This record gives sequence, C-alpha cells and structure tokens, in this order.
Amino acid sequence: MAAVVILAYLSTLVDISLVPRDDRPAGSAADIEALRDRSDVNLLFIMIDTLRADRLGAWGYERDTSPLLDRLASQGVRFSRHLAQSSWTKCSMASMWTGLYPTRSGVTRSEHVVSPEAKLPAEILREAGFRTAGLFRNGWVESYFGFDQGFEVYAKPVGRPPPASVRRENPTVSDVGTDLDAVRGATEFLRIYGKERWFLYLHLMDVHEYLYDDDSAVFGTAYSDVYDNSILRENYVIGELYEYLAREGLLENTLIVIASDHGEAFSERGYEGHARFVYRETTDIPLIVSFPFRLEPGVVMEQVTTNVDLWPTVLDLLGLPAIAGADGQSQRPAILAAARGEPVAETSKPAFAHLDRSWGRRGVEPTPTVSVIDQGYRYVRTPTPGGGNNEELFDIARDAAELEDVGPQQPEIIERLSALADSYLEAKPSWQGGTPTLEMSEMQLNQLRALGYAVP
Repeated sequence: MAAVVILAYLSTLVDISLVPRDDRPAGSAADIEALRDRSDVNLLFIMIDTLRADRLGAWGYERDTSPLLDRLASQGVRFSRHLAQSSWTKCSMASMWTGLYPTRSGVTRSEHVVSPEAKLPAEILREAGFRTAGLFRNGWVESYFGFDQGFEVYAKPVGRPPPASVRRENPTVSDVGTDLDAVRGATEFLRIYGKERWFLYLHLMDVHEYLYDDDSAVFGTAYSDVYDNSILRENYVIGELYEYLAREGLLENTLIVIASDHGEAFSERGYEGHARFVYRETTDIPLIVSFPFRLEPGVVMEQVTTNVDLWPTVLDLLGLPAIAGADGQSQRPAILAAARGEPVAETSKPAFAHLDRSWGRRGVEPTPTVSVIDQGYRYVRTPTPGGGNNEELFDIARDAAELEDVGPQQPEIIERLSALADSYLEAKPSWQGGTPTLEMSEMQLNQLRALGYAVP
C-alpha cells in the first residue's frame, strides 16, 4: 500500500534554489565518532547515474555546474580519488551493493542476477530498525535483477511528461518522466515515515539522459555542454529534496551520501558514452558524505578509494554490522584521522574496474577489459580482435588526463600490474549456488531500450 501511495503522489510546484538553506550545527571528529552511539540518524543515499568527478567544482572544474554538491563536499567528506568498479550500471551497482569486485559479485553480464545469498546493505539496515525504500529510474537495477533485497518499498516512480521547458538531448532515450518524479516520491515517503528511522535510496537518471531546462541551459548546446547543463539541473532537483529536509528539521539527523555508478567519455580517446571501456573518464566518480552537522573545514580524502568501500564505510559510521566477506574496507578510521588533522596512511591495496565488453550478447564468450590502479599508476588491459590484449600504463601523478601510455618505458610495472589483473580475473563468484541468471522478457528488454541501451 505504501508503494502505491508514494508512486501516486503528485506535485505541481517546483520551488528550488541553487544552494538551499542549511541549519545544521557545526561538528567535529568527535561528532563523527559519536554517530555510532546515536539511534536517531537516518540515511539518504543519492546515486547520480553517469556523473564523472572532474565535471564538479569541488573536483576543480572551472564551470559552476554543482553549487549544492560543492557545498556539501566542502562541509563534509570528499573522496577525491574515487573509483567505480565498472563503466556499466548493472555491473557497477552489483559490485557496490555487495562490497565485492565484479568477478566475486558474479554480475558482469546482462543475464546475471544478484545472488539471494548476498546480504545487501538494505537488509542490514532493515534488521537494525530502519524503514527502507528505494526509488530508481534505471532498469538495470530492477527488482528482477535482485537489487530489491531488504527494501520494503522498491519501485520505479511513475513518469509524467515533463513541462515544455525541459529538453532531453540523449537521442537514444525514449523514457518519460524526470528525476523530479523520484524526488516527489521521496518526499511522500518522508511525509509518511519521516518521524521513524529511515533509509532512502534514490537512483537519478537526468544526467544519463542529458536532460536540462531553460533555467539550467547556461553552458552551451554542444554535446559536452549539455552534459554540464544536466548536472546543474540535477543540483536544482536534489535541492528540492534538501529544502524539504531542512523545512522538516531532518537535516540535523540525516547522513547524506552522494555517489555515482560510472562516468562518461567525451572523445578523450575517440569514443563517447560509457559501458565500453574502463579508462579514467568512465570510472573516476565523485563520492560525498554529508553529516547531520557541518565540518568546517571539510575533510578531503586523498587516497584511492572505491565503490566497494562505500557500504563498509557507511555501515561502520553508523555502528552497524559489516558486509561479511567484502572486498572493500571501511574508510571510517581514515576519515576520523583526517578530521583530527592526523596523517592518513596511503592504502596499499590495488583497485580494480571491470567490464565484460560482450555483456549484452548472450552466448558470446566473455571479453573482459580491466583496469588496475596501484602505487600511482593505472594499468588498462583491453581485448583486441583475434584473442589478444592491448596493454596501457598511465602515470597518474604526471599525466592527470591519463592520455600518455608510458608502458613501453616501464615494462617491469606493466608485468607487475598485469599479474594483478590475471589474479583478479581468476577470482570466482562468492556464492555457493553460483550466479543466478534471468531470461528477460520482451517487455523488460523494451524498458532497457527506452533508456538508450542497445540490447538484443
């Protein structure tokens, strides 16, 4: 019944500002540490699909695309070198929710389903007494792929045709509705359950769809400009929800996490889009943690972190049970050290991103491309026709765009990181029953085609 009420909720007013008011008190490392002892902290998790980190002001972008996100980053924790585990939503999200790299989550192809053996964060939060709701606009995280585990409400908001001022510039998208539908469903959930302890997950798609409006049409009309316009509009949309939290007095007891599943390419290497390669432009993403209080100054985590670390960190911050057997590790100790002004040890663990380039073609052998970040280098292995591989190596510190292949000058590093890639690809799924699969119906395939995915 709750799902029906939330999805039926309608609103015609949009009253949002660039940077909404913020009544949170000032906080410190001691307040971060004390989150574990509080029983009133809610959790809002916002996934902005297809958002790359270097298009945000907090990551050094020269355009003012992200005023609200920048403020939250400046008064919370900003993970400056954060990596998605794939450039394709389904693989990336399965890895993030399970805390496992793709080879161990087992979800690397279109037919794969998250194993029911996995204990997902929503299950842990629900067992801890949270009301749990997920509102998503990307079909790759549908319930029939196993992503609904632990959610009392898990649904795609009913899409309403947007006003005439809204422009959707991704030519392959035929979906209706906008992220305002998800936000309005979220505010209705909070109207009903806001006085209880809650966990709310929103998976937003306007950036993926290159959707913007008259108010956010400020950067131009070229492909890359429109992407920036859509990021600005997303700030407006999130701002509406943030304003609601402020009006209802919920900011002071809500932990807000803002993340992405992958980035987007703009011809840096001659291709556009995502779900094809695992270079920096499609795997380097933002992660922001905003507390029920302001940190002044905010904390910047400089070490390499990954989306498999996200949930181990959030659960640890809240003092909740960990995901058993996760590849990721909690960054809470590092956050506390940084907030106290203490040195933070650089992680020695390599970080992986993975894409099976034949993910949508059933019956075709896997063709994995993989990247490894370790000790200041990114190694990228891409399959080539005939069964071979192309290997590239980028010096991250010296070449921020990672466009110069230094592999020929560093054969020993190539050899070391290639061995790490081999070891990673040899890992098996963690589930005793193996990875479940789903034969998708034509209706399900059409829902994915409406999002612009070329599925057979």
